[in-house]
Amino acid sequence: MTATTGTPKLAPIRLRSGIAQSVTDSLVVAKRNLIRMARIPEMVIFGLVQPIMFVVLFTYVFGGSIKVGGSISPQAYREFLMAGIFAQTVTFATAGAGAGIADDMHKGLIDRFRSLPMARGAVLTGRTLADLVQTALTLVVLAGVALIVGWRVHENIGKVLLGFLLLLLLGYAFSWIGALIGLVVRTPEAATSGGLIWLFPLTFISNAFVDANQMPTFLRHIAEWNPFSATVQACRELFGNLPPGFVTPDAWPMRHPILASVIWSVLILVVFRTLAVRKYRQAAG
Repeated sequence: MTATTGTPKLAPIRLRSGIAQSVTDSLVVAKRNLIRMARIPEMVIFGLVQPIMFVVLFTYVFGGSIKVGGSISPQAYREFLMAGIFAQTVTFATAGAGAGIADDMHKGLIDRFRSLPMARGAVLTGRTLADLVQTALTLVVLAGVALIVGWRVHENIGKVLLGFLLLLLLGYAFSWIGALIGLVVRTPEAATSGGLIWLFPLTFISNAFVDANQMPTFLRHIAEWNPFSATVQACRELFGNLPPGFVTPDAWPMRHPILASVIWSVLILVVFRTLAVRKYRQAAG
C-alpha cells in the first residue's frame, strides 16, 4: 500500500485596499503617539499653561479697558475674548506638531518606518490625529477655566458644539502646516521657532483680541480676510458672544463666517497635507 499525502491548503491572502491600509496604519501611529503623550504628561500640562495664562491676563488686565462694540464692560470683553483664545490655542498646537515630527526625523524613527509595509502618509496622519486629540482635551480644560472666570454662552448646545468643531477643524488644518515645517527643518528647536514665529502676526492681526473695526484701514482689511478671523467670528456668533452694539464688517468672510471658516480650513488642510506628504516621501525615499 502506498500512503498519499494531501497538499496542505494555504489560507487565502487578503490584500487590503490602499485606503483601508492607510486608515489602519494611521490609527496605529496615532495610538503610538497618544501612548507617548500619556507617559510624558508634562507635554500636556505645559501645553495648558500658556492658554490659561492668556485667559487670566487678558480677562483681568485688559478687561474693562478695551472697547468692543459699544461697551467697555469687563463681562462683554470677557465673552468677546474667549473665542479668540480658543482659536489661538488650537493654532499654537502647530509648533508642537512640527517639533514632534522633527524629533522623529532627528532620531531616525522615520527610517524605521521606511522598512515596514505601511502607507507612506500614515506616519504624518497618525501624528496629526494624535495632536488633534490633545488639542480637544486642551479645549475642554480651557473651556472649564473660561467658565470659572465668567465666560458664558447664550446659544443652544448644538451651536456651541458646532463652534468647537470649527475650532478643531482649524487646529487640524494648521497641524499639517506644522508637519511640513517639521519635515523641512533639521532640529526640533528650529521646528518650534519656525512654528511660532508666523503665528503671532497671524493671531494678533485679527479680530481675536480687539474689534477689527478699530484698526487702521490696511490692517482691518488684512484682519477681515484672515482665515483665523473667520473662525473666531463664527465661534462668537455660535456662542452668542457678540457684544451689544457690535457692527459686523462688510467683508464677505465676516458676513458669512461659518462658511468662510470651513472653506479656509479645508483649503489649508488639502494644500499643506499634499505638500507635507510629498516632502515626507522625498525624505523617506
